[in-house]
Amino acid sequence: MKRLAGAALRLLRVASLVLLAVLGTMALLRFAPGYFSDAREMDAEHASVVREQLQSQQQREASFPAMVAGQLHSWMHGDLGRSRQFDAPVSSLLHDRIRTSARLLAGGILSGWLLALIFALPLSLRRGSGGEIWIALPVALLLAIPAGAMATACIMANTGGPMFVLAAIIAVRDFKLVYSLLRNISSAPQFLYARAQGFSTARIVREHLLPSLPGELLALAMTSFVLALSAVVPIEVVFDTPGLGQLAWDAAMNRDMPVLLAVTLLLAIGIGVAALFADSRSNTAEATCA
Repeated sequence: MKRLAGAALRLLRVASLVLLAVLGTMALLRFAPGYFSDAREMDAEHASVVREQLQSQQQREASFPAMVAGQLHSWMHGDLGRSRQFDAPVSSLLHDRIRTSARLLAGGILSGWLLALIFALPLSLRRGSGGEIWIALPVALLLAIPAGAMATACIMANTGGPMFVLAAIIAVRDFKLVYSLLRNISSAPQFLYARAQGFSTARIVREHLLPSLPGELLALAMTSFVLALSAVVPIEVVFDTPGLGQLAWDAAMNRDMPVLLAVTLLLAIGIGVAALFADSRSNTAEATCA
């Protein structure tokens, strides 16, 4: 019963996160100056039609609660709306771009974790603890570089691509966590005993260290997913990659509320599910230890 109550509470947190993200986005757009305006009004050929559409929209969204109720009603009937900028259904725009972003996220996260493990594993198995300052300094320096600046530097240097930049960001930000995790595990009494018995480092890693990692790394992977979602927008914009991040940027610049709300909804659900999964793994680990 307690387990069901905990699961229900976590689901309620995810639903609250998604709802707050959507309501916040709607409020920022609705009360921004020039919301009931459209660049197509400058086109004499379409100006009259656009003005009629804007007047109709203004009547429907006269108040913020009416706007929220209308949007939720449309979503409940499977209608994500129609893009102002592209004059196309939002669902078709998402379908065309979600695969690109999914490939970028999957490749970037997997490559970043592989890089982090490659660098962290040999360093964590050192017998001494000195020299960690030389690890922390370059990591801290790289952490200070924004994703957009790193992507711009790669373009100027004609090196790498969006997946390379995302993998580098994931590897740098997760290296310290993976290194600390491996360091704590490798200094546990059972591993020290195995070393004292003369087992080789390769055997210790293969038979003892790696089997104890999946649970902890899976929880950290959810954090990497949230980080990748926040980094994918500037990366796709800088590299002109036709994914969800670029679509969200274009929608924000053109006040295309249906598109921006749909992308916000997808990102909020992704972040909420990742947090839910990481929380459940953490609770499972605590229960196991207890």
